[in-house]
Amino acid sequence: MRLERSTGTVIHNRRFARRAGGHSRLSYPNPATHAAPPKIGQIKRDGAAKSFSPGLPFSPPTIDPLHDASFVAECAEGILNGLSDPVIGIDRDGRIKTCNAPGADLIGLTIADLTGRSFAEVFCAENAWVADCIEDVLRTRQTAHIERAQLSFADKVRTVRATVCPLTSHEQPEPMGTLVMLKEIGAGRQFAATMAHYMNPDLMDRIRAGDGETWKSKDTVATILFADLRGFTAITEEIGAQKTVRLLNKYFTLMVDCISAENGAVDKFAGDSIMAGFGITRRKGDEEDRAVRAGIAMLRALDTWNTQRISEGRKPMQMGIGMATDLVVSGNIGSPKRMDYTLIGDGVNLASRLESACKHYGSSFLIAESTYSKLDGAYKIREIDEVIVVGRTQPVKIYEVLDHRETQMTDMAMELFALARSHYLSGNWDVAIAGFQNVLALDPADKVAALYIERCRRLAKNNPAQWNGVWMLESK
Repeated sequence: MRLERSTGTVIHNRRFARRAGGHSRLSYPNPATHAAPPKIGQIKRDGAAKSFSPGLPFSPPTIDPLHDASFVAECAEGILNGLSDPVIGIDRDGRIKTCNAPGADLIGLTIADLTGRSFAEVFCAENAWVADCIEDVLRTRQTAHIERAQLSFADKVRTVRATVCPLTSHEQPEPMGTLVMLKEIGAGRQFAATMAHYMNPDLMDRIRAGDGETWKSKDTVATILFADLRGFTAITEEIGAQKTVRLLNKYFTLMVDCISAENGAVDKFAGDSIMAGFGITRRKGDEEDRAVRAGIAMLRALDTWNTQRISEGRKPMQMGIGMATDLVVSGNIGSPKRMDYTLIGDGVNLASRLESACKHYGSSFLIAESTYSKLDGAYKIREIDEVIVVGRTQPVKIYEVLDHRETQMTDMAMELFALARSHYLSGNWDVAIAGFQNVLALDPADKVAALYIERCRRLAKNNPAQWNGVWMLESK
């Protein structure tokens, strides 16, 4: 039995359909538009629809099942009890209002014992991720999907897929509560779901299809992204180990969603750092644009999260992103006892160095010329330097992506910055300093312009005899 509300309420009854030789649909009209009582039934045979009138004592103007509380309650209870998966309803006060038998069995309590309890009391300790998710849904009014997580009740650990959605109505925009729907993942699906968290889905599909070439190391042109949180060590010292894990899981969830949305593949997590690749398994020709869009989305997602954290009295977090495109080696790398499917190469090192260079420039997003030169989309990007990073002998031009900034840099400021850099490259230090000061007058938050003023003053004192505009970055 299925209830569906559109222009009217539609009830499908498969048992009646089997007897009727087709499928039935019993339609109740929309209460806002019930004029003349229509035919209330319909049988379909061989694609043809025929109306019927079963002679039920039904009068739409006087009996409105959609507004009959007992009717709705009976339908809701019937649907809830008919589901084989756990479903838990929570009211606006955070207390469990209803729960079906599978939900009670999962938690290990009776329905009577669960009813009226606070969700924070039921979903605590290692299950606190459910409580966090419920709070997020109540605050954002957006449905949350958790593809794979673990629940531990009565010394039994289960792997589940979870959906938490807000309960709203047209009359009341504020959520009336939340609905938690859980689906236990079987052994086979659990393995597939587990593997999907450790490797690119496209790579996993090729493995499952029996592609023997997948594991072999090969050369491929890919765009590599490195991201790292700033000042994270100080935050972890304040909040402790358990809260640090929850903080990282929230951060990684936001970032991975942005990367996955652009078909990127997370290669690894290292502490609070993320390494991802675009174009690892197969190139589509737009890897550089997808990577840049992912980076912009990551910084915007962090800004949104920081707004929430500040409103809760917590410290905001900063992040740096470095990106480069190059020929890398992808495949199984390691020892016979421990292998890792990963990427190595000069482009990987360069992306990592540019992520670290964000701290030097006071920037959030730096890309190498190898990525910039292949972009097709329109972005707010400026060339900021030509440098030799640690571990390389050849200089590389680096560019700053500015699209994520809340206060966009004006075209005039970008033009003045480019003009000041031209004087810097020519060794006209005083003129360059004046130019960068003009940039700061238009955009006081431009940390790169401030850095160039200090650099030009140092160069004016030393006045290098052979100046080619290339700067040596001494730190990793």
